[in-house]
Amino acid sequence: MSNPRKFLVLALAATLAAGAPALAFAQAQPAAAPAPAAMQGSPSELVLENTRRVLETLESRRTEFTRDRAALQRFISGEFDTMFDRDYAARQVLGRHGRGASDADVKAFGDALAENLMRRYGSSLIDFNTRLQVRIKSETALPRGLGVKVSSELTRQGGEPIPVDYLMRRAGSGWRVFDVMVEGVSFVQTFRQQFDSELQRKSIAQVAKELRAGQLSADAGTE
Repeated sequence: MSNPRKFLVLALAATLAAGAPALAFAQAQPAAAPAPAAMQGSPSELVLENTRRVLETLESRRTEFTRDRAALQRFISGEFDTMFDRDYAARQVLGRHGRGASDADVKAFGDALAENLMRRYGSSLIDFNTRLQVRIKSETALPRGLGVKVSSELTRQGGEPIPVDYLMRRAGSGWRVFDVMVEGVSFVQTFRQQFDSELQRKSIAQVAKELRAGQLSADAGTE
């Protein structure tokens, strides 16, 4: 991938479904102590804290993760379970096809999408430049009380800032990410459009089965 901006988008897409989207590929101040699994603080604080912790871990364990991709997958999955609202995001991706769908079918689809994306893009995190900085621009309420949008931008020496927005909602006592927008492109919308035709012809369970088997592939966008 010669375009570094597009490479960033692809790597971020991988973490959207298979890792912690809030890692944001950013390097701000040196990381503090690891954040607890139970999320606390404002959404903006969570984005920053998780970013620092995840990037520090990726850097410090780079040799291990390069050698042992299963360990990398376990790490990403653990981060994902902490920060990402997989089932809610899956319902957003399914859109009209998810109306009336069982929780089990939605979960199966979300899990299959995550696994498919991690197989395609997850390993790219090992080769990614972690020497970036993040700047939180704003935190604004979403319409209809759906949650908040944390707007940020990623900066790197000699490169243009890249806008990255996180859509987050209350889940229990904390906040969880349900969509990521890079340069204005929503990955929920991207996958909704991508799977619409398949879901018109097949059940959610069948699409999930084909994703898991590799007969269908989720494409984060390669143009």
